[in-house]
Amino acid sequence: MPDFSPDDNKLALKVVFYGPALSGKTTNLMQLHSLLNPERKGELMVLETRDDRTLFFDMLPIGLRGGSGLDLRLKLYTVPGQVQHDSTRKAVLSRADGVVFVADSQPSQQDNNAIAFGNLEENLEKVGLDIDTLPMVVQFNKRDIPGVVPEQELQERWSDTPWSPLVMASALRGDGVIESFQILLDRLYTQIDDEFHLAADHGISRRNFVERLSRSSGQGAPCA
Repeated sequence: MPDFSPDDNKLALKVVFYGPALSGKTTNLMQLHSLLNPERKGELMVLETRDDRTLFFDMLPIGLRGGSGLDLRLKLYTVPGQVQHDSTRKAVLSRADGVVFVADSQPSQQDNNAIAFGNLEENLEKVGLDIDTLPMVVQFNKRDIPGVVPEQELQERWSDTPWSPLVMASALRGDGVIESFQILLDRLYTQIDDEFHLAADHGISRRNFVERLSRSSGQGAPCA
């Protein structure tokens, strides 16, 4: 749920990277922090737990300013994948505006993917969100590892879901990381524009929204 402050003309959005333990959520976020060059980008902050890591961008991580002066901020979080941290995952999911589900492409991890996805659905329901309507991207990571489940098999398995087609990625190499984020931004824009009229009231078009928030190092200024 977006956090809008009309007095300050600020709009804060929350995106959560979710998935089983060691699927590459942390690596995705680290690569985004390294590769992206938006108008504003905060420091990458790490909260250590005993068995896993939770990384997140704080309040001023990625942002842009609309023609109306709207201060739009995007906060990115990962959640720990270990079972014992379920209360943390649920708390981080609260009021989420979008999700990137990071799955592991290795055959031995397919059951863990399914368990984590079921856990995501349950926790979203507990915090009052609907997995079928929440903007979401499903990424299958670790494509650089030999013997992964073939892409065609995965695409066919997910073909009848709202999240098809899947994104294939190697977060370690940076492959598919920005693409996953851009697809999520595009889906997120639809809902945010419906509620806050980004294009009509603030001069932020869909293309502008996606390009300005996902611009990588070396790119010039995006088109309006």
